[in-house]
Amino acid sequence: MPIDSLSRVDLNLLVALHVLLEERNVTRAAERLFVTQPAMSKTLSRLRNLFDDPLFTRSGRGLVPTPRAMEIATVLPELLNNVSTVLQNLDFDPATYEGAIQVVGPEFMAVQAIPELANILREEAPGITLAVSNISDHSIQELESGEIDFVFEVEKKLPPEFAVTPLGDFTPAVWMRRGHPLAGKKRPKLEEILRYPFVQYYLLIADKVSPFTESRFDRTLAAMGLNPRNKALVTDQLMTALSTLHSTDCLMLATADDLEAEREFYDIVRRPYPEGIDHDPLIPAVLVQHNRTVNSPVHNWVKDKILDIIKGIRQGRGRE
Repeated sequence: MPIDSLSRVDLNLLVALHVLLEERNVTRAAERLFVTQPAMSKTLSRLRNLFDDPLFTRSGRGLVPTPRAMEIATVLPELLNNVSTVLQNLDFDPATYEGAIQVVGPEFMAVQAIPELANILREEAPGITLAVSNISDHSIQELESGEIDFVFEVEKKLPPEFAVTPLGDFTPAVWMRRGHPLAGKKRPKLEEILRYPFVQYYLLIADKVSPFTESRFDRTLAAMGLNPRNKALVTDQLMTALSTLHSTDCLMLATADDLEAEREFYDIVRRPYPEGIDHDPLIPAVLVQHNRTVNSPVHNWVKDKILDIIKGIRQGRGRE
């Protein structure tokens, strides 16, 4: 039957046919469906028109199915059971669920939460494949189209069809190697940090990497009438940025209390933003999903795991 014909079929008719096939009696079928006997007779008439077949003939004992009705009887119970399965809210069992979850976010966010999430999935939901990629200019559109499931983002205004869950705040900081000439200062001055070259890591920017892209820091320097900073490296590769910091006197603008393991591995120290320069003292991070997944058991389960991981990270660092 073509899809346009299916759209005109009343599912209740199939339920009624199923009951008629079981009861072989119009009156008893009407009682089971809580309708009157005339209403049930009218339903039978509609079924005969739908299938272009009498479906039942009358006998002294009730209704006798036609061969066409018997053919339908062989497939109808399974069909209705499948429809019922689709309509009901199935219990989610992470141990047996099979599927994939696509997550997008800046690398500095993902590297903190994803390894633990992958370990949880391996132990509790081995049938879920986790796919993670860097954020892009099209991430929100991909979330809308269903290509991805979650986005780690910086809080910003989004259309109402997106659900946003806060993850906490990031505090901007200046990063440098432990042996850097400024590492011994509690809060280097602006003129001091501008004497050194910078690694511009695209921490929260999804645009294509370009040596000519200005950050807010660059625009603030220009507004203050200061010369542009010297950029030795512009990259969206976190390990490349950290390795460069580790082996040079470059500085990098990042966050104050995250990437603990990476900081220790690359022997990085962090110092507060210099005084006298305008900046956001706190950068709010969020987890974004489309509203169509807010009632999905698997999405809610994965989301809860992510939130537990983030909470544990922040509690471990004294942020809550």
